[in-house]
Amino acid sequence: MAEDFNSRVIREFRENDGRVGEPFAGLPMVLVHHIGARSGAERVTPLRWFADGDRYVLVASKAGAPDNPAWYHNLKANPEVVVEIGDGQGSVETRRVHASELPGAERDRMWTWIKENNGGFAEYERATDRTIPLVALTPS
Repeated sequence: MAEDFNSRVIREFRENDGRVGEPFAGLPMVLVHHIGARSGAERVTPLRWFADGDRYVLVASKAGAPDNPAWYHNLKANPEVVVEIGDGQGSVETRRVHASELPGAERDRMWTWIKENNGGFAEYERATDRTIPLVALTPS
């Protein structure tokens, strides 16, 4: 059975001190350990992160799908999580964080910056009618 995309990224992240291959080569990544909102099962999801002061911001884009990703719902239900944070250059740190959705103007400011500096996210926005949530991970 072929290794799925997320499993491959998680393996590469752990084997290479936070560095992964395409399409994320050289980018800061995080492995978010979260608990299923309905199942209670532990999950690990690899995601790209963006710095905002001392916070790590995640984009719940699901590549422009009409619904939010499962990890978003899980973080809303269980916001106290552990993350493995990689800078994309060979440094990884494990931290406890609190997840919270960015509200209104704060979300809009960060979303504008993300889209201006990472074109693929603007494409995701055009592909969906929903407002794409941003989730801040603040160290506990």
